[in-house]
Amino acid sequence: QVQLVESGGGSVQTGGSLRLSCVVSRWTYSRYCLGWFRQAPGKEREGVGAIDSDGSTNYADSVLGRFTISKDNIKNILYLHMNNLEPDDTAMYYCAEAPVSGHLMLGPPYRVDYYDFWGQGTQVTVSA
Repeated sequence: QVQLVESGGGSVQTGGSLRLSCVVSRWTYSRYCLGWFRQAPGKEREGVGAIDSDGSTNYADSVLGRFTISKDNIKNILYLHMNNLEPDDTAMYYCAEAPVSGHLMLGPPYRVDYYDFWGQGTQVTVSA
């Protein structure tokens, strides 16, 4: 069973930065996509961005230019670098792994049902 464990969440003020990490027990598929999602109270889970097995990335419009996704293939760690944070970024953040890659998976939009494995989430709170 693949396990994904997020960390790095916390509370920051508007304009602050955080780096989230997601340790993946193993890259399950030879071709894959790793995504970051977030869910605020009372809202649906939404995709933030994704990176595929080739290292290509794409992002939701709401975070474009502020968030960056990267991965360490040796340590099996996925990262979400978040800069210039805003109160609307407050949410539980999740990483997930999907068994396919390609430009459609890189989104947007991001399909929650395409992803097989999920972490437990890490909370990010941005105060005004």
